[in-house]
Amino acid sequence: MKTITVYVAALLCLVASKLAAQETFEDRVRTISNNIEKITKEEKDSLKIEIEQVNSLLSDNEITEQEAQKRKQEFAEKRAKNIENRVAVEEQKLTDLVKDKVDGKVKSKRKFWFITIEDGPKDTTIVKEYSYKRTTSQFVFALGVNRLVADGKVDTDNYQWRSDFYEWGVTWNTRIMKHNNLLHAKYGLSLQYNNLRPDNNMVFVADGNKTVLEDSGRDLDLSRLRYVNLVVPVHLEFDFTKKKVNGDKTYFPTHHSFRAGIGGYTGVNVKEKQITKYSEDGHKVKHREKGDFNVSDFVYGVSAYIGYGEISLYAKYDLQPVFANNEVDQNNLSLGIRFDIN
Repeated sequence: MKTITVYVAALLCLVASKLAAQETFEDRVRTISNNIEKITKEEKDSLKIEIEQVNSLLSDNEITEQEAQKRKQEFAEKRAKNIENRVAVEEQKLTDLVKDKVDGKVKSKRKFWFITIEDGPKDTTIVKEYSYKRTTSQFVFALGVNRLVADGKVDTDNYQWRSDFYEWGVTWNTRIMKHNNLLHAKYGLSLQYNNLRPDNNMVFVADGNKTVLEDSGRDLDLSRLRYVNLVVPVHLEFDFTKKKVNGDKTYFPTHHSFRAGIGGYTGVNVKEKQITKYSEDGHKVKHREKGDFNVSDFVYGVSAYIGYGEISLYAKYDLQPVFANNEVDQNNLSLGIRFDIN
């Protein structure tokens, strides 16, 4: 018996060392998040130093006020572009990581295992113990298609089916009833990237406080308006995962069976940008246009999902129009797939 105990203890130590050496999905997400935070801080600190140098030159009368403002603007644009380019690399890492997680190439944090050994070979048992908490957290990633709806009809004349969205963020899932696993409050923070792709070589043009589609006059390879919303989603989730009983202890796991959620979100628009690609004189041209396309500053809408385990079908609908002051309200409808990864 003592030999068996020593053998099992040694085996557990070996397994534990192997698991510790592997970086989990959560560890890699945390690393990417820290990288993004570090990038933003580095660029902002550099911009601060550059602004101070310009102010020093201005105070010494080495440059004019107009030249100082011009330099500050150039430095700000350069740092903003650096942040965008460097963060885009980390966002791609995150997208690849989520794909690897779905494909089973990346492991999440393990649940706890407790092994007990009784006297006699017939009494030797292995007991799986769970450490589920009432509130858990998930990484959320969703992607799918966008369609604009006006007067109750989907606009299929002006937009390609390639209009798309993706969303990523974190959520917390709290079991509402102490001794029942059905109802959960699900809440968090997400970034929603919405892309509208006009058809027939059209582009978005800001006409005063309105935004209209106009012919670009070119044979476009790509026309895309992207607007990014930072939102707080809240859902009431129905989770049909069965409870687990081990002796006198009861555990309530989540995301192991059919799930459905209904709720909504509210937030703010943080960025909008139009990108076009075309060929000119034998050269490939990519044009980025940042600015105000009159996208609504505030966003609110309804959303729902239904699925099994960590994967579900997902729908969201913006109750506010995409463009704030257009004569005809156009609301965004999104349909796709959602991953709630523990």
